Amino acid sequence: MQPRPLNRLDMTFLEIVFYVFSAVLVGSSLLVVTVRNPVRAALFLVLAFFSAACLWLTLEAEFLAITLVLVYVGAVMVLFLFVIMMLDIDIAQMRAGFANYLPLGLVVALIMAGELTLVMLSGEFGDTQLPRPVGHDADYSNTEALGKVVYTDYVYAFELAAVILLVAIVAAISLTLRRRPETRYQAPEEQVKVRKEDRIRIVRMPPRPEEKP
Repeated sequence: MQPRPLNRLDMTFLEIVFYVFSAVLVGSSLLVVTVRNPVRAALFLVLAFFSAACLWLTLEAEFLAITLVLVYVGAVMVLFLFVIMMLDIDIAQMRAGFANYLPLGLVVALIMAGELTLVMLSGEFGDTQLPRPVGHDADYSNTEALGKVVYTDYVYAFELAAVILLVAIVAAISLTLRRRPETRYQAPEEQVKVRKEDRIRIVRMPPRPEEKP
């Protein structure tokens, strides 16, 4: 079945949606690295993921958009928030370090912006080199097409990404299980060894004289 071309009205609407969600994505991404509260940074990262999912929808990649919302926004970000709360991050110390590393961060950001500008102005990007994908009918399955590409052409990269994700999960668990001197922990092996005499001690107190009214 031949794909149907998009008319000019659809292209205009898609361009407006693209620029709106792209602006939200870029703004929330900047706030992730500039805001000083880690919880607010995580919330702005949720907004960035959701905006990216909306951009995937404009490209008719519904499976990737739903996966981005369910996995990253619904699971990874919730886990990330819990990790932030369990690590007891000192916000005052982070603010002091932010001012120290700000010049270096600005230099790195300018270098990255310059590299992106050189790549975008190299003539390899544009409507002629990278035309917009044409629309498809309702019976088209992008999930099936994505599965064929991932498990045939990029199967080794997919397995490598899975191994890296497993290592990240193990590292996150090891961070939460570290011992802290100011935190009290329960030792079940020591609790079961406690005797009755160790739990309670009866102390005789002298009788108090009755107070006269």
